[in-house]
Amino acid sequence: MNITNYIQFDGDNLDTAKGAGLISTIDRDMDIKVVPFESDNEKAPTHRVYAKSPRGHDIEVGGIWKKENQDGKPYYTLSIRKLRYNANLGRFPGQDDASLQAIIEWEPRD
Repeated sequence: MNITNYIQFDGDNLDTAKGAGLISTIDRDMDIKVVPFESDNEKAPTHRVYAKSPRGHDIEVGGIWKKENQDGKPYYTLSIRKLRYNANLGRFPGQDDASLQAIIEWEPRD
């Protein structure tokens, strides 16, 4: 299966799991890794998102935040600030592995 726009976490507890994935757009493919982030600030992200620079250095490019929907159920959002890329994390259709999360873009980039 050839999938794009995903994060494969190393466990089902997304709050504490590390992960790696891919974001593909019309003009780029970006391998990413996500690392849990702890903070006392309730508005801080749960994870920091890193991508590789052209010379292979890990560069922090964004974060993942845990939020609650109107029913009080948790969900996760991802933001890559330099690209103005925003997305939710969710499952692919027919997929039941909680550690594999689709990256579902929700706001167009300019």
